[in-house]
Amino acid sequence: MDKKSVLLPGLLALAAAAFYLVALSSKERTLSGQYETTKVLVARTDIPERTLIKEGMLEIVEMPRRFIAQDAFEIRTASDMRMILNLVNRVRIPKGNQISQSALMPLSPDSGLALKVPPGYRAATLGIDAEMRGMVKPGDRVDVLITFDAVMSDGRREKATATILQNILVIAVGRNLGQGMTAGQFKLAGEAEDKTSAFSEKAAISLAVNPRELQFLALAGQQGTTSIGLRAPGDNDLHPIPVSLLRQLVGG
Repeated sequence: MDKKSVLLPGLLALAAAAFYLVALSSKERTLSGQYETTKVLVARTDIPERTLIKEGMLEIVEMPRRFIAQDAFEIRTASDMRMILNLVNRVRIPKGNQISQSALMPLSPDSGLALKVPPGYRAATLGIDAEMRGMVKPGDRVDVLITFDAVMSDGRREKATATILQNILVIAVGRNLGQGMTAGQFKLAGEAEDKTSAFSEKAAISLAVNPRELQFLALAGQQGTTSIGLRAPGDNDLHPIPVSLLRQLVGG
């Protein structure tokens, strides 16, 4: 029998088997890719539009990669959860929906100061000496004072200073909302505020106050000159502080 007539069918059989194995392997890889899982962030509850995202609003869910959004937040290490800190959602995110990067934006003046106001409080802006702008940071706490012309019992007017608010939270200094700016962003923001302050002797800070304190601040702004005292970290005590009169300062 001709050797070629014997080898040819065997070679064809081997080629067919090899082709089958390659096709099977390719199919397995395709199926494996389709059902490969990954961990992504989804909304634990409905998240209203323009909400400062916090870890408690989210949960990690494992799902097939084929079902995840193109720009979903994937969680590969525990530190990846930090990616969502200081981010604000542009649109409402329903419960169970994936958190996509395109739906979020950084916390900034563009996203609005209201996001930093604690529930039940109001944001109030107060002018301070421009030199203090670089020394006060969001998260600091201050006392607010007013210097005014007090009317004494005999009808005389005398300069007086009173502490009207104590232990008040600073939520913004100028355009700095405590959003964790990079060095470059901080420099640009500082340059912009320097240009603005060149036309003013005052800088601005934003405080979180309750409705009653907001009225006190409005009244103080109409009756005298306000100033602040910066507190040390952790000093949250409130103290009765009597009004100081000019005569006490000069020993009269």
